[in-house]
Amino acid sequence: MAQLPPGFPKDDMPRARLRLTKELQQTVRQARKADGLTLYLPVERMHGVIIPASFIASEPLRAPTDTIEPEAVLIDLARDSEDCSVRELDGTASLRTVKKVPADPDEDIDVPSWRVQYTVPIPDSVPAQWLTFSFSALTAPDMEIEFTETLIELFDAVMTTFRWSYAC
Repeated sequence: MAQLPPGFPKDDMPRARLRLTKELQQTVRQARKADGLTLYLPVERMHGVIIPASFIASEPLRAPTDTIEPEAVLIDLARDSEDCSVRELDGTASLRTVKKVPADPDEDIDVPSWRVQYTVPIPDSVPAQWLTFSFSALTAPDMEIEFTETLIELFDAVMTTFRWSYAC
């Protein structure tokens, strides 16, 4: 359970609770909008700081027909991306994209963030299917970019542990 810092004024607790609830609800709405299966949010403090990041594993995307090759979809996604690379995850070529998302109150985005997404074709799926893993790290004007870069490197390290497992 997350705790308020020592000396936090009791009069500010209701306002802080409402703000936290609003931010959590917004994160869950965004995860649902992205067809999220699992949402991971750090809630414990690390060295006195709650890490402003999350990642989502999304439902498989399905090709509309069985004639689409997984590699063709990855090429199309790469074409539409500013910063992308191919990464191998458990023997499967996947696409990694990076995007800086500006704050946009009209889109319910209060704070700028960095987004990293891995799109992974599911081997031997017919029709073709892909999983997506999306990482978001919120940024603030006074936040050093090195901190965000470290969080992205940590997510990349987590993705290197990805393994396919099939139920018998």
